[in-house]
Amino acid sequence: MIYLIEERCDYCGVCVSVCVPNVIELKETSIKILDGCTNCKLCIYVCPFEAIKENERRV
Repeated sequence: MIYLIEERCDYCGVCVSVCVPNVIELKETSIKILDGCTNCKLCIYVCPFEAIKENERRV
């Protein structure tokens, strides 16, 4: 699953613009990923601040 490192985020909105299921909620000084994330990882690839990461799965 995707998670945020909010202290790295500058709330630029790039991740919101690529989120297909529209589950990233961005306000002036806060951001969160809502239920419904499809784990497509587009937000990870476009974040210029590396504020969005993916939890590593253990096998």
